[in-house]
Amino acid sequence: MKINAESMVWTRPPKEYRIAENHVEIITEPFTDLWQRTYYHFRNDNAPVLQTGTDEKFFSFTVKTEFATKTRYDQSGIVMYLDSENWLKAAIEYENDQLQRLGSVVTNNGYSDWASVDIDTTVNSVWFRLSRRENDFCIENSFDCKRFHQMRICHMFNAINSVRFGIYACSPENSSFKALFSDMEITECKWLPHNGQAPNKE
Repeated sequence: MKINAESMVWTRPPKEYRIAENHVEIITEPFTDLWQRTYYHFRNDNAPVLQTGTDEKFFSFTVKTEFATKTRYDQSGIVMYLDSENWLKAAIEYENDQLQRLGSVVTNNGYSDWASVDIDTTVNSVWFRLSRRENDFCIENSFDCKRFHQMRICHMFNAINSVRFGIYACSPENSSFKALFSDMEITECKWLPHNGQAPNKE
């Protein structure tokens, strides 16, 4: 099912944005970010987030993001923002003129982690896919919307019933750039059930 972007809801709308039925454009503002405590010790919770929601326990959400990042930590991607201390995100994050970081952050109970791999700076678009199986989630990426590659599997302690998910873009340093989002779609869960070792008995 295609998502009508005009039906999505902002958490902290940016000053500059455009929404049409099939795409969203965000102009980021300086010093905006999502991060909680770990390593850096600071807490940033001021990035714009545009989301829809569902109480469905099994689904996949896919979105294409295109970007013109230029300053360290500029980023745009997919997000599931429950509240300021419980969320996950995946993005391509600009580092310098030699590399970007394709990564994901999971924040549970007020502490963030960060897992990433270095990629070339010529990459300026990517598809992300978020899949839910009850309280467990899988984040994947693709450069052609055909072959998706797993980035991480995680558990979200507070994703108990309904969840909100969508897109975000931010510039943690003194920067601004344009991020474009399109091809937003909810489907049946593309993350297949595990068919290996049986779960332990409780």
